[in-house]
Amino acid sequence: MANASKSALTKQTGFQKWWSLLRPHTLVASFVPVFLGTSVAMSYTSFHFTRFIVMLIACFFIQTSANLFNEYFDYKKGQDDEHSVGNGGAIVRNGMRPGFILFLAIFLYILSILGGVYLSIELNWYVGLLGAICMLVGFLYTGGPYPIAYTPFGEIMAGFFMGGIITFISFYIQAEFISSFIVYVSIPIMVLVGNLLLANSIRDLVPDKKNGRLTLAILLGRKWATVLFAAAFLFSYVFEIALIFTQDAPWWTLLILLSLPEAIRAVRRFIGKTSPITMVPAMKSTSKALTIFGITLAFAYLLSLLSRNLFM
Repeated sequence: MANASKSALTKQTGFQKWWSLLRPHTLVASFVPVFLGTSVAMSYTSFHFTRFIVMLIACFFIQTSANLFNEYFDYKKGQDDEHSVGNGGAIVRNGMRPGFILFLAIFLYILSILGGVYLSIELNWYVGLLGAICMLVGFLYTGGPYPIAYTPFGEIMAGFFMGGIITFISFYIQAEFISSFIVYVSIPIMVLVGNLLLANSIRDLVPDKKNGRLTLAILLGRKWATVLFAAAFLFSYVFEIALIFTQDAPWWTLLILLSLPEAIRAVRRFIGKTSPITMVPAMKSTSKALTIFGITLAFAYLLSLLSRNLFM
């Protein structure tokens, strides 16, 4: 494990370099809300394939751009060096030019805007406005004079906009209305997307503190941040399953329990760890838990719809 972790901090070439640049463990926050919002909407409407694909690609570009802005601004502010664990390493290890990283981030944002324009023409300007706000938050996460990532509000902002607003938009572009039900269903996804950022803050607590940040993990301390991390997982499972009894959610929702072992591993892999490099496995488990939770939940609503159609 130590050798594998060490190799992750060495210079990379070819596909490996570009793959690391994407920060793949974070991309789950871009596609899970789209799949979930779309799946829940299928109970109310027919499937609009083009809208779904445009939304999915636009969210992927927004998340990737946010990662690139993160890479660029952390480098510019002296937050990253070749030993930093939490970055993609494109600049400090792999020698990519900072200007190119910034150009790529802006270019992907422009492509996202084109997707937003298409959806706005198909539906209304509210969709484009909400998308633009999400993009602005993605930029301000590490950009601007007061980056959100350097404050205790990073998890809340990421969870609300990526886990919540993106889910709502994905539902809306299919059903063309917003129900209270999709809000309830998406609350655990908001919490888990925020938890992904909390995992990042726990891992980087020491270097973040040295660099003058005041993240939620720093504010709470490692012990209580880890407790909150575990409690967020517990809340997400209990809340989502409770919807079966309170909001007539399908029994297929229980499929989310398939992600529970990975969530438990994520918590256990943080306990007793203090060095960022030793917490890489915990980060991976956190991402996997969110992926499995979100995908199985999306499938739960598709299976519920299929069951109703078969037995009607």
